[in-house]
Order: sequence, then structure tokens, then C-alpha cells
Amino acid sequence: MWERILIEIMSNHRGKLFGILGGLLFAIFVLLIGFLQTLFIVCCIIVGYIIGKRIDDNEGLRELIEQFFKDR
Repeated sequence: MWERILIEIMSNHRGKLFGILGGLLFAIFVLLIGFLQTLFIVCCIIVGYIIGKRIDDNEGLRELIEQFFKDR
């Protein structure tokens, strides 16, 4: 029974589930370590994700840096 419910949730409501879990995790971090520290961690995670995605897509880090500073 629980397997069927879990499959239903994961197939039809995946975005909502991850949104809820992300919000809950963010709230817990804010309560435990503070807002600015949590924001710093979130920024580091985003930068890490972007770099990791570039590596997965076989795009060099150099191109990312050049693209970032190209318009400046």
C-alpha cells in the first residue's frame, strides 16, 4: 500500500514534494544557523551545481568564466 502511494506521489507530484522538502530544509537551516549563513550555503550549492553541470556536459570551466566576464 505505501509503495503505491509513494509511486503516485513521485510520478504525479514530484515538483511539489521536492519544493516542500527544500522549503523545510531551508527553514531548519535558518533556525539552526541563521539566515545569512543559510543564504551563503545556498549560494555555494548553486555555484557547485553550475560547475558540476558544466563538467557533466563536457564544457570547460574556462569557457564559463570567459562567458561570465565577457559582457563586463
